Amino acid sequence: MTDAVGSIDMPDADDEAADSKKKSRKGGKRGKKGPLGRLALFYRQIIAELRKVVWPTRSQLTTYTTVVIVFVVIMIGLVTVIDYGFQEAVKYVFG
Repeated sequence: MTDAVGSIDMPDADDEAADSKKKSRKGGKRGKKGPLGRLALFYRQIIAELRKVVWPTRSQLTTYTTVVIVFVVIMIGLVTVIDYGFQEAVKYVFG
């Protein structure tokens, strides 16, 4: 089915030409910089993001570290008990 402009199923030739012009353009301002300029921009962005971070206080850091160490010790104990149980089960089954 067609209308006054052209086929509904097929885009106009003008639309395809406009799309190809848009796709051929690369990067804007960032595309024109050399490798060192892009690297400098990358490091500036890293520093800007690190300034936004809310760093924990020393007491918060101590608390978080303690919680993590206690959790790891509990998990080590749990895995040890389960491993010992499987070891005994294998000894019982296979002799």
